[in-house]
Amino acid sequence: MERRKAEELGSVIMRYLRLQGLEAPLNEYRLIEAWPTVAGSAVAAYTDSLRIYNQKLYVKLKSPALRANLMMERGRLVRSLNEAVGASVIVDIVFS
Repeated sequence: MERRKAEELGSVIMRYLRLQGLEAPLNEYRLIEAWPTVAGSAVAAYTDSLRIYNQKLYVKLKSPALRANLMMERGRLVRSLNEAVGASVIVDIVFS
């Protein structure tokens, strides 16, 4: 049997996920899982919940002072989270 076009397993899996419409939910999950690493463990301790809707990450925080501080770092956090996932998943973060 002759071997034709050998492909890496990772690229085959990603193509399958894309065809099945599962790539975006997987990237969203990976972004939420990256939050403690990117934002830091201290910030993650004050985070109540995370969710993504319409390319916005909604972060519920326990501390108003922390919310004000993170508002100023919003652009850096968006870039860092997208880089951690390797895709442009979010365009903004909303803190509440």
